[in-house]
Amino acid sequence: MTNFITWSIIEGALELGLIYALIALALFLTYSMLNVCDLSTDGCYTLGCATGAVVAIAGHPVLALFAAMGVGVISGFINAFLQTKLGVESMLAGIIVNTGLYTINLAIMGKSVISMNDTQTIFTWLKDILSETSFAGAYKIIIALIFAVAVALIMLWFLGTRMGLSIRATGDNPDMVKSSSINPAFMTTIGLCIGGALTALSGCLIGEYQKSCDINMGTGMVTVALASLIIGETLFAKRSVKVRVFGVIFGSCLYRVIVAIALRFNLPASALKLVSAIIVAVAIAMPAIKRYIEAKKIKRAALRRRSERGV
Repeated sequence: MTNFITWSIIEGALELGLIYALIALALFLTYSMLNVCDLSTDGCYTLGCATGAVVAIAGHPVLALFAAMGVGVISGFINAFLQTKLGVESMLAGIIVNTGLYTINLAIMGKSVISMNDTQTIFTWLKDILSETSFAGAYKIIIALIFAVAVALIMLWFLGTRMGLSIRATGDNPDMVKSSSINPAFMTTIGLCIGGALTALSGCLIGEYQKSCDINMGTGMVTVALASLIIGETLFAKRSVKVRVFGVIFGSCLYRVIVAIALRFNLPASALKLVSAIIVAVAIAMPAIKRYIEAKKIKRAALRRRSERGV
C-alpha cells in the first residue's frame, strides 16, 4: 500500500485540491449562497490563467494575480449584466460568456499554449526564499494553503458583513429582499464579480504552478468544482457557514486525492475525464444515497418494532 500511494502523490493532490478550492468557494458563494447557476467557470478559469501567464512572462508574477482577479471581475460583471439588465437566464448567460471567453482567451495568449518554464513565478520565488530551510520541498503546498485559508477567512468575514448578509438573503428570498429596500440585481452583480475573481485567481495560480497555460485547460472545470462543492456540502450539511466554507476546501482536497488514487490503477491519461465524470456523478448522487440509506434504516427499525410487538 505504501508503494501504491506515496506521500508525493498525496502531496500533489493536496496542492491541486487547495488551489482548485478557490473555484469551489466561488461556486459556494454564487450557487449555494446566491442561488445563481454560473456556467462561465470554464472560460473564466482559463481567462485568469491566460492573463496571469502574460503578465508573469512580462516579469510581474505577483501583479499577475491581481490582473487575473481584475479580468475575473469583468467576466462576472458581464455575466451579471446579461442576467440583471437583459433578462437572460443564469444558465444561458453563463454559456454565452463562456463561449465568448474562448476567443478572448486565445487573443490574450496569442497561441493555444504558453510555456512559462523560464518565467519567475510566486512558486519559484518562495522556493528561492526557503532553499536554505527545512521547508524547501514544501513551497508549493505552503503557497496553496496560504491562498486557500486566506480566501476562506476573507469570505467568512465578508458573509458576516451587511452586504454579505444581503447576498445570502437574496439567494434565499429575492422578493423579500426587494421589499427591504435592497437591490437584488446589485447583490447578484457583486456575488458574480467575486466568484469570477476567485475563479480567475485559481486559474492564474494553476498556470504559475504548472508553468504552462493551455486554451482548453478549463474544459469541465465547472463539474470538477461542483463535485468538490457537493462533497463538502454533503459531509458538512446543516452546519454553520464557517464549517461549510472549510468543508468546501476539504471536499476539493478529497476529490483530488480520489482522482490521484484512481489514476494509480494504471489507467491511461485519456481516462481522466471518465474518472472525473464518475466521481462527479457519485458526489451529486450522495445526498440521494444518504436519504435512501436513512429510509432503509427507518423501515428496518419499524419492522423490528412491529415484530417485537407481535412476539
